[in-house]
Amino acid sequence: MTLYSVDFCKDLEQRFASCQLARPIHVERYDEGDLLEYEMAPILPGSGCERVSLLVERFVGGGFAGQVYKVRVLSITGPQTTLSSEKSYALKIFIPPSTVALFFRNLLYAIGFQAPFQLQVNPTAARAGALWQMFIHRAAAIRFGDEKAVNRIHGTLVDTSLGSCGEITDWVEGRHWRLEVDDRIDLLTRWEKGQLDDDLEVGSPEYRHKKSFMHEFVKLLHEMGAHEFARQYEWSTWKSQPNVLKRLETNENPERGLTAVDFRAGLTLLPFLPMSPGDISLIFQGLKRKSIVQFDRGDLNRLETFVLAHKADFADLMPLLKELRECERIYRNSAPDITHHGLRFLFDKSLRATIASSAVAGWRIQNVINDCAEKRLYASRPFLLFFFLLGLLPLLGTILRKAIGRPDYRSHYLHLLYDISYMQRAFLAWRIESLIRWHRENRVKLEKVEAIYRSALLYLYHVPLSILPVGLHRFLSDRSFFLQTGYDIFVRPIRLYFNAAMREEWLREMVQQGRNHQMISSRDAEEILSKVGDPYIHKYLQSLAVHICMSPITHVISFGLAAYYLITHPEMPQAQAYAVAAGIIALFQLIPISPGSLSRGLYVLYVAIRERNFKDYRIALPLAFLKYVGYLSFPIQMTYSYPTLARFMAGFWATRTVRFVPVFGESGALLEHKIFTLFYNVPLTIRRKMVERAERRKLQRPRLWHAVFVVLVFAGLGGYSEYLSVLRFESGHGLRQMAPMLIAAGFLGGILVNTGSGGASSSQRMMLVLVSGISIGVLIAAISSALNVHVLSTPILLLSNIFWCSFIVGLLSVVGAVVAEFKI
Repeated sequence: MTLYSVDFCKDLEQRFASCQLARPIHVERYDEGDLLEYEMAPILPGSGCERVSLLVERFVGGGFAGQVYKVRVLSITGPQTTLSSEKSYALKIFIPPSTVALFFRNLLYAIGFQAPFQLQVNPTAARAGALWQMFIHRAAAIRFGDEKAVNRIHGTLVDTSLGSCGEITDWVEGRHWRLEVDDRIDLLTRWEKGQLDDDLEVGSPEYRHKKSFMHEFVKLLHEMGAHEFARQYEWSTWKSQPNVLKRLETNENPERGLTAVDFRAGLTLLPFLPMSPGDISLIFQGLKRKSIVQFDRGDLNRLETFVLAHKADFADLMPLLKELRECERIYRNSAPDITHHGLRFLFDKSLRATIASSAVAGWRIQNVINDCAEKRLYASRPFLLFFFLLGLLPLLGTILRKAIGRPDYRSHYLHLLYDISYMQRAFLAWRIESLIRWHRENRVKLEKVEAIYRSALLYLYHVPLSILPVGLHRFLSDRSFFLQTGYDIFVRPIRLYFNAAMREEWLREMVQQGRNHQMISSRDAEEILSKVGDPYIHKYLQSLAVHICMSPITHVISFGLAAYYLITHPEMPQAQAYAVAAGIIALFQLIPISPGSLSRGLYVLYVAIRERNFKDYRIALPLAFLKYVGYLSFPIQMTYSYPTLARFMAGFWATRTVRFVPVFGESGALLEHKIFTLFYNVPLTIRRKMVERAERRKLQRPRLWHAVFVVLVFAGLGGYSEYLSVLRFESGHGLRQMAPMLIAAGFLGGILVNTGSGGASSSQRMMLVLVSGISIGVLIAAISSALNVHVLSTPILLLSNIFWCSFIVGLLSVVGAVVAEFKI
């Protein structure tokens, strides 16, 4: 879905043209409805180049590896095409739409290989990757018995507008995984450890099938010698999961329909810069293969052995083996790559010639030079060396290269030096290019674009803001967005609480967003909307609105206390004061119960008391007091009454928070599933285990006497610790030194008392745990007081010591009992 006006972007492009600059407009990406023409090199052997005409149906997205479009083939001209007219395909161009992503990607690649990003600038490199994918496609069809297990690639191309190579593959109508309700996470954990086989008792079938598929696929890639291609599918990287799509045609069958779609790495894996948990292991595996820097290198000998072992299945692709070897030779020799070549480029003339030839071709593809300059660079080695050295100059190098390599840019730069009128038009054109980019990114709305277009000062105000995240840019520059954000945070939740029609509309909006992101099926969405008027659902939405109202409380209090600390400690060194203030803010983010969660919990308690109905809030009530998890207390409570709505709301609220995590927060990545599991499925599993334990307890007799034994043991251990301290230091511990011992005694004592209570009811167990914890604290305080009579000489000090010891141990004993109660 396009969030910006394509027509307005086209209008801005016309305004750029009216500036009559010598240089063309800088194109970063395409829009819906654009027509593209390419010379495509098909993958199948014996095919000549094909002329394809494509219509951009939509921009899918972009990452470090490049940008992806859904396109429809309008016409094809070629001798042996595998494309079909009027059919949709995926077009991937190996240049990110984001300049920040482009810079970071190219920087890592330059560090690793001392060359530009080859997939973008070297058609032979793009061709080599495509041939590897063709062999992998065929091997996966054999191994999995599914022609669609790996997405088929049709050809490679060069996009002269964006200045990059690209490829055309099949379009896969698919989605990421469905977040599955599973109250048997304990069994899933055992399955993941290899302790259980697949059976009907283990839940999350779609998740398990995807993990098994990716595991087997990685094994296949290593068998074929495609070692560094396997990095795209290593489960342990926590970001590989979106590279496998679930085809919509197999929606109802969780064990079929997976397709591996991405074989182009974006980031170079450097040995000193792992960027995911799994990268550490991959680095060591690469070092064993003598591959210090990893990107997309494969073992051709191993591939040939695999192909020959399945000769009948690869009969039509055998000619491609020879082509792949030649492409790989040119590709690998197109960069100095000192970790693989060493210093060969200093004395190997053929290697230097290949590097030089590939560099010139790359400059041509990137539109740094024209045909005339390309011929001159091929003809003159001194000129080539000079041109190369120019590029080492920061910023100025690119300008000088274009001034030498392209007459239009040379004319543009010369006019900037002496023509004031031209300079003004150039600045306006530069402003227009920025506005196109900002409008596409939704940084500025349509009306604001016009205002910035007319005002140079307003443009200069927006330039530094453009490096900020999109939401923050708009918050600081758009008054209506600022007011809307304030309304959404402070006013809308209050209106939602009192306005039933508004609550229904809010739910409909969330369901529509869920449909757009394929979090919910049309059938489930219709089921939810059919019950939108249910009074209990309105009660749930009211509570959720209150939770949203209370979400800023923790941040306001933490930042307020940090500011208060800074104001009240002017004598402290500034660096130290700010460090303490930052620590205060961090502490409020880490503690399990925060002011905001406490407010939520008290609200749920108030509702339960007001309605005299603890049964319908028995799950939401304890969870509401917990930070982060509290937002999902009502979705979990509603699981049995409204399972579809509960699942959707838990997934909606849990996964939207994950989106703020860079890279790992991508939709369909493992973090999304872990968050959903932690906030939704784990509580369901805990509830199931609690019910099972309650059923077992009914068969047991209540037991209370063991609590006396637990109290005496821990009180004795605490007293003995104090006795040793007096013998060694001639004084006992102070409360600060005693705290770790008190915490341990309370926590472990609570677990033991709760676990050993037999058939006692939950209220009896909790009361016994609390009394036991207080008793342990009182006894330890009494022993400590007896050993430190000269320190605790007044009744006030004695009572204070008893109070704090009993409070700490009593509180932690309840925590320990709850942990034992909620264990999976």
